[in-house]
Amino acid sequence: MPQVQPPQQQTDSPRADGAARVRARVRIPLVFPDGYRAQAEAVTFHGLADGAEHLALALGTVDDGATPLVRLHSECLTGDVFGSARCDCGPQLREAVERIADAGGYLLYLRQEGRGIGLYNKLDAYALQDAGLDTYDANTALGLPEDGRDYTAAAQMLGALGVGGVELLSNNPDKAAQLAALGVAVERRVPTGVHVSESNVRYLRAKAERTGHSIELSRLVG
Repeated sequence: MPQVQPPQQQTDSPRADGAARVRARVRIPLVFPDGYRAQAEAVTFHGLADGAEHLALALGTVDDGATPLVRLHSECLTGDVFGSARCDCGPQLREAVERIADAGGYLLYLRQEGRGIGLYNKLDAYALQDAGLDTYDANTALGLPEDGRDYTAAAQMLGALGVGGVELLSNNPDKAAQLAALGVAVERRVPTGVHVSESNVRYLRAKAERTGHSIELSRLVG
């Protein structure tokens, strides 16, 4: 039986130079409800700026000289785990794993529930959305930021993995802008599919109209 060494706690704090280090790597076979399977290597880190337990999944093989396909995916318990149709997070996660496994790269699973406001606040915002507010106005009505996410830890994770440039799988221009400001070269932004349903069409339209997400409004119903 392999011997597992406990992590050294003192390395969990951010380094003076702002760099993070790989803590551990472990293989995880992924199986999705539709039967799709992929082999992933889960990577954990020491020294992330926000102290959260973010995770990188290495998928596929990055050819020599190639730029990895990378997605920054914010945790969504309701969509990723329970299959909620109020957002497109679950389908985006499923799509991203397959596309990255085919191309070679990394999925960074970031602990940023509700665009950084947390699970309970996100559910409170849902109640305000049911009363007519959109996803951004609901957050501000609660005294919270429209989008409180900071991608410093994501840039640190990429640095620890030796990744200086990415093809970014995202509809969100803010992710690309933040990564670039943090020193990660975004060579290309690759949009995801449009995963629309009657339950999330207002949510997707708000993202396109309010924050410039690359979502084709013509493909939205309702």
